[in-house]
Amino acid sequence: MDFQLTEEQLAVQAAARDFAQNELWAGVIERDEHQKFPAEQIKKMGELGFMGMMVSPEYGGGGMDTVSYVLAMEEISKVDASCSVIMSVNNSLVCWGLEKYGNEEQKRKYLPGLTSGEIIGAFALSEPEAGSDATSQRTTAEDKGDYYLLNGTKNWITNGTTASVYLVVAQTNPELKHRGINVLIVEKGMEGFQTAPKENKLGIRGSDTCSLLFTDVKVPKENRIGEDGFGFKFAMQVLAGGRIGIAAQALGIASGAYELSLKYSKERKAFGVPISQHQAIQFKLADMATNIDAARLLCLQSAHDKDAHQDYAKSGAMAKLFASKVAMDTAVEAVQIHGGYGFVKEYHVERMMRDAKITQIYEGTSEIQKIVISREILK
Repeated sequence: MDFQLTEEQLAVQAAARDFAQNELWAGVIERDEHQKFPAEQIKKMGELGFMGMMVSPEYGGGGMDTVSYVLAMEEISKVDASCSVIMSVNNSLVCWGLEKYGNEEQKRKYLPGLTSGEIIGAFALSEPEAGSDATSQRTTAEDKGDYYLLNGTKNWITNGTTASVYLVVAQTNPELKHRGINVLIVEKGMEGFQTAPKENKLGIRGSDTCSLLFTDVKVPKENRIGEDGFGFKFAMQVLAGGRIGIAAQALGIASGAYELSLKYSKERKAFGVPISQHQAIQFKLADMATNIDAARLLCLQSAHDKDAHQDYAKSGAMAKLFASKVAMDTAVEAVQIHGGYGFVKEYHVERMMRDAKITQIYEGTSEIQKIVISREILK
């Protein structure tokens, strides 16, 4: 059992930390306040290789392991969780799904642009009545021979207004229930495809989230991923890997809040001494550090399982369940340590507290993670 990172992994971690501190930090409050999409920053992330980290170099990717991806996600998330969720969706859900299950033509057509950051991808599963219950797809993809006729609405789609490529989950054969679901590659600009206005969100406000509207959209048959009826399995597989990315995002939010709190506690004085010398603050910092280390080990364990081609359903769900709770708890305590300053935007921790909450909800709520975990341990 080796807990040491390789030189390559350390180099990726250092590059991600350097980019986050030097390129993301300066404008993060403004982007949050004005819900400004980080277009320039995402372009640079693509140039640095962060948008297609695990994709084979054959398709323009970095060919890196999942551990490196987790390390980079943590460093980006320490500073800007909006950028990291854009990165996570592009890497975990879109690029990985296309490379794993797409055919050669689909891979060569879409992956080079997605990995370079030239275009961005989105994954469309959730609907007004199909969030945690992903089997209840109301969006339909009617088989018309050489194309599908796509109709329906998708909700809460990250990268919704900015993506160029969308992986859309839809029901083709309702009588087959989840075995009748397909996933189709939909391109921006297809006739009948519209994006609704951006949602005004509590957190991750720099990322764009919106509903997608499909009205008689003709999607060519060659845009289906996998065999007929493979869509639900595809969705579950990419979400299992996506949980590792969101767990790493939660870990990064917690780490960022902790690092700011540690620094502040050494600078802020109360009763004549730095507040770090008061046991009440010391105990808060001790709990933060312990929980963050535990969350990191769970994230790295799930990444290791994925890289070793072992079943990572349980470890990924555990990582997301625990890390998202640590993110929320740590961010709340960070605000408390900062006192009145914690309630002010310029100190960053109030934003981290708002960003942390969504990690307990998207890509499978904490309740859904408990269902996954319990099913795995009861097998």
